Amino acid sequence: MRERKHLEGELAQVRELQRRTDDIAAYFELAREGEEVGPELKREITELRELADKLETEVLLSGQNDALSAILTIHPGAGGTESQDWAEMLLRMYLRWAERQGFEATVNDLQPGEEAGIKSATITINGENAYGLLTSEIGVHRLVRISPFDQAKRRHTSFASVFVSPEIDESIDINIKPEDLRIDTYRSGGRGGQHVNTTDSAVRITHIPTGIVVSCQNERSQHKNRERGMKILRSKLYEHELEKKRAETKKVEDAKLDIDFGSQIRSYVLQPYRMVKDVRTRHEIGDVDRVLDGDINPFIRAYLQMRRNGGSAPISES
Repeated sequence: MRERKHLEGELAQVRELQRRTDDIAAYFELAREGEEVGPELKREITELRELADKLETEVLLSGQNDALSAILTIHPGAGGTESQDWAEMLLRMYLRWAERQGFEATVNDLQPGEEAGIKSATITINGENAYGLLTSEIGVHRLVRISPFDQAKRRHTSFASVFVSPEIDESIDINIKPEDLRIDTYRSGGRGGQHVNTTDSAVRITHIPTGIVVSCQNERSQHKNRERGMKILRSKLYEHELEKKRAETKKVEDAKLDIDFGSQIRSYVLQPYRMVKDVRTRHEIGDVDRVLDGDINPFIRAYLQMRRNGGSAPISES
């Protein structure tokens, strides 16, 4: 059924491409007859370009798990409140990106910072190709700005790391022994006392052999949080095994770099100029606000093109 749904979606996209190209051809015919169709033609061409870019991106997805949903984790780096605030900005960016894509995003665990921002966050993004698209985001993200927390209004550099793993479904067997787990419960809560439960419904699961820890506090029911936490743990264990197998090729999470200077994959500069630049692909965009509002598809597409080319950056469009 999943394969059928995927194929039906591809057929629908082919039909949409055909419809749009036919519409554009009709507008050109009207223009030759002297009709004023400039604005409509421009709109149709823009929408066709956006659809073609989307389909090109999907064609570039060829990994074993690219079609799966994704589990995305964000951690602030060195810098205290500055980096924690930056981590929260990234969380918003990915939630807005998921909304733009028509994906469903669920915050599984969120640890707020003492003053501002977050200490960590784990979200599940459900949608076809979510994991394949978000592999471009694995690594350290760097922010340069005038600090809103510095009374002297000095420029600060902040770092946060992003890691993504595929959400593994029940068709893939992951053997987890009960004796290898330590399960702790605690009272979930949020900043300012919001969403605080009166029972210990939040769940933290530790896989003792690997040291992998997952937490889930999104649901009010301890049972549902445990069920959700086990699903996240299965995905992380699967990714852990894949990572061990491809360690020598370093295709995913290219070494566990410190969340600090020199290790970033992308820089977001708000001062002294405004620019977002991907270090790997050299793709850059001047509209920082648009990027932080979730429009990261150009960076995703550039990364996937680079991956297809064997690691060399694609030629930038003029």
